[in-house]
Amino acid sequence: MSSKLSDYDYPLPEALIAKRPLPRRDASRMMVLHRDSQTIEHRQFRDLKTFLRPGDLLVLNNTRVLAARRFSDDHGIEFLFLQKLGPARWKCLVKPGRKMRLSATAKIDNVPMHVEEILPGGERIVALAEDVDLYAHGSMPLPPYIGRESDPADDERYQTVFAQTPGALAAPTAGLHFTTEILSEIPHVFVTLHVGPGTFRPVHSENLAEHRMHAESFSISKEAAAEIDNAQRIVAVGTTTVRVLETVACETRQLKAVKFSNAPIRAQSGPTDLFIYPPYRFQQVDLLFTNFHLPRSTLLMLVSAFAGREFLLRAYQEAIRERYRFYSYGDCMLIL
Repeated sequence: MSSKLSDYDYPLPEALIAKRPLPRRDASRMMVLHRDSQTIEHRQFRDLKTFLRPGDLLVLNNTRVLAARRFSDDHGIEFLFLQKLGPARWKCLVKPGRKMRLSATAKIDNVPMHVEEILPGGERIVALAEDVDLYAHGSMPLPPYIGRESDPADDERYQTVFAQTPGALAAPTAGLHFTTEILSEIPHVFVTLHVGPGTFRPVHSENLAEHRMHAESFSISKEAAAEIDNAQRIVAVGTTTVRVLETVACETRQLKAVKFSNAPIRAQSGPTDLFIYPPYRFQQVDLLFTNFHLPRSTLLMLVSAFAGREFLLRAYQEAIRERYRFYSYGDCMLIL
């Protein structure tokens, strides 16, 4: 197991980055990793049910992506509105930052705004001349690697069919493959984690122990916690779901001061900054369904902790040879 950033790198041809979704959500290819035998299968997402057993429970993240991306009226400044702080006051990211220094001004929908404060992480606090709903006419905040502005099709496809609780700035992309028909055939529950701006931030420390995750808000209901406790195996759909489950498991274990096997998880909500990387020992998740992730990213490190770094990177090499589609709109992986 490695805790060096450089050990989580791999080369990816630009042509394998999925710039648009497939016509059907459930048409993706699915690479299956068998941890016990260290073998790989090439299947289709529609085969997912064949790998499940009675008593398995899918856990999915039902966060809803905010239409948080806006441009100034002169199209010279891009805003990502992170949070409404109060009437006519917002926290946001801006690009380019040099155009929005302290007291700098801009207009959106002909409403003037100015920078009140620049936070240590580079976020801006902006005040508007009047209170407006900036999400009402916003667009989907597609990841930079997609390399295009969002269009009306993304309003539907960069949102899971079960998205319910608004608050995310990026989609829980493993959930994008699911249709309502497929979910109706598989036992499942929902938790919530609002993916925040930290998902866009690269890891800079070569020593992973020095990296600090930005806190993101999560919640798990009493009903979901009870179903999770009664399940034979937990199938986490996506890395965000993993972080919720492992956060709750860790906190419950600390609260009860007993071994995890004797400590049922409890309903709760709050922030989590849990950073999972090898040799993390998973307490709650038995199977992981996920997409293919960027090199040197915290998401790749989490999946490496679950599958084993060497096995996972070997699978990524095979995915490249087999021309799998990568990242948010790409293909998927099931780790058994």
